[in-house]
Parts: sequence; C-alpha cells; structure tokens
Amino acid sequence: IYTATDSFQAPNWTTDGRALIYNRNGRLYRFDLKKKTPEEINTGFAINNNNDHVLSFDGKLLAISHHSRDDGNASIVYTLPVGGGTPKRVTAKGPSYLHGWSPDAKFLIYTGGRDNEFDIYKISVNGGEEINLTKTKGLDDGPEFTPDGKYIYFNSTRSGTMQLWRMNPDGSAPEQVTNDEFNNWFPHISPDGKWIVFLSFLKDVAPEDHPFYKHVYIRLMPIDTMKPKVIAYVYGGQGTINVPSWSPDGKRIAFVSNSQMK
Repeated sequence: IYTATDSFQAPNWTTDGRALIYNRNGRLYRFDLKKKTPEEINTGFAINNNNDHVLSFDGKLLAISHHSRDDGNASIVYTLPVGGGTPKRVTAKGPSYLHGWSPDAKFLIYTGGRDNEFDIYKISVNGGEEINLTKTKGLDDGPEFTPDGKYIYFNSTRSGTMQLWRMNPDGSAPEQVTNDEFNNWFPHISPDGKWIVFLSFLKDVAPEDHPFYKHVYIRLMPIDTMKPKVIAYVYGGQGTINVPSWSPDGKRIAFVSNSQMK
C-alpha cells in the first residue's frame, strides 16, 4: 500500500484501524490508510528513535526508545501521547530496547543490556525500579504480552538457536514453543490471542543476529497447536515486523519488504 525509495521500518497499526505508525530515519510517521499519505508525529527531542515503537492496548499512548545523547547515545524508553508531544522518560538505564505494553497499560517490557547480558525487563510506565524477568545466559529479546495478560512471549538463544518462548508475567515457568531449523524472532500475538506471527531467518544468519536486507519468512502459528506455516517470503529482516503488526480486527498483518513480495 506504500512504496518509498529510502528505508522505512516497523509498521504498527493504530487501534482504530485507520493508520499505520512507522519509523523512517529515526523519526515516526502516521500513514493514513484512506488518504495514502504520511504525516510526521511530533516526538519532541526524540529524533533518533529505534524501530520498536509500540501503542498501548487502549491506543492512547505511544512508547518509544530513543538514542539519548545525554546517555552516551544509549537507547532509553519514553512515553508520549499517540498524537505527539514531549516524551516522558521511563527507564533510567540504557541500552533499553522497547517491545511491549501490559494490557492494563501499567507496565512496559523491554530488552535491557546490563553487565554484558541482554535480558527482559519490566518497569512501571511511571518509571522507577526495573524488574529483571530473565536471568538465563544468552540473548533474550522481543517480549510481548498476550492480550489477556496471561503470558509474555519472547525469543531467546538459550537453547542454542533463536527460538520462541513464553513465560508467566513474573518471569516464572519459561517454556519453549518453537524448535526448528530457523532462527525465530519477534512474536506478535493476534488481538483474539489465538495466533502468533513472527519472523524466521534462514540458517546462514547467526542466531543472535537480525540484520537488514536478508531473505526471511513471515510465519503464522496457531497457539493451540504451535504448528507454523509460511505466509510470506520477503527481502527484509530488521524492521520488517519488529513491532505488533496485527490490524485491530485480526484479519491483516502489516510488514515491510525491501523488494517485491513472493
């Protein structure tokens, strides 16, 4: 539905279904699906944003992570109104890479680099002390709450390759949910909680890496059977579906391809 000559990434559907929010050169844009036109979102001083912006479940707030000059260019998590405004700082430490909201909009979850380990953390939307949810060796990334708040899905290299896992909201009872020849990233749960869409890199990509400009599969998996199927083969990777990509009615998925879709 939209083509550009330069890179843009991570389309995130608004809760009213009328627009997509995406990242382009560190700035965020709202793409009106009816008018087919983008409009920049005012994010104040935050002009070096990652491709991991996420809307709260009620659609009122936007969380971002911005590379802050005051923090040695480390990624810091902020929130702001969905229509734009001055970002409010949430995380004291960096790097912190945002990935999701709790359904009640009280917490944010993110991947934090602390003491040479990347783990998943939870923090109040008002800031304060961060809570470490994973303490296993290896990269833990891509956390996202289910709409009912029962689980957090994420991707981890703890089994040797990058696979999808889930755990309770307090970090207990981690359970591996994929185990195949791909390196699987960024699980996004459908609004009805019945499906997961995620990105699968081929074996030529290192498990802990998720680069740009690679041939990747977008796969769809029912939560009741955990048997995935390929729904698209694209030239993408980093930025293709980093953020929650489902339409509010659960019928469509937004993603970025850097070539014609196959």
